Amino acid sequence: MAMNLIQILAISAIPVVFAITLHEAAHGYAARHFGDPTAWKLGRISLNPLRHIDPVGTILVPGLILAASSLVGSGVLFGWAKPVPVNFGNLRRPKQDMLWVAAAGPAANLFMAVLWAIVLRAVTGMADHGYSEALKEMARIGIQINGVLLVLNLMPLPPLDGGRIVTSLLPMRQALAYASLEPWGFPILLALLFLGWLDNILGPFLALFYTLIRTVFGF
Repeated sequence: MAMNLIQILAISAIPVVFAITLHEAAHGYAARHFGDPTAWKLGRISLNPLRHIDPVGTILVPGLILAASSLVGSGVLFGWAKPVPVNFGNLRRPKQDMLWVAAAGPAANLFMAVLWAIVLRAVTGMADHGYSEALKEMARIGIQINGVLLVLNLMPLPPLDGGRIVTSLLPMRQALAYASLEPWGFPILLALLFLGWLDNILGPFLALFYTLIRTVFGF
């Protein structure tokens, strides 16, 4: 069943918003667990996506990508939410605990991707009905957006989560030098995106992720 743009946007809303916003909420939960109450005091530790939505990164950018992909059949779906504030100095063991706070976001995306894979597997095994195709598409988008956010955020580039994980694992002198790259992280990421290199970097890892999901759940 072919879907128009309005249908695609409506079906995508739930998986996209939750993938982006719960990634940030997970950072806040992990930070509070390891001793930093900053996000909690600001009311940002919440599963309510409305507390994390960024109008541009959570709504406009994913919507434009979905609109473009419906026309040309391509495009890596991604976005961002309002970053959860974390004061790493408040963590009980700042350098070591940074790893777990950073890893919490990608872990949340992995968890959501698995949940959507379970939904897709369950719906695929059911008899067709009026909503089955829409639910299948919603689950596919859920797997896609969570896969992209998982792989993208694990890139070893500060201030992405992968960069913070690498910083946490390096000896102190090298960690400080590596962390100093943080102001250049997003310009580098944007340069990779506009030069068309980001797809080449993420592509093999996304292909491996989707292959694992298909293999585990028998798609």
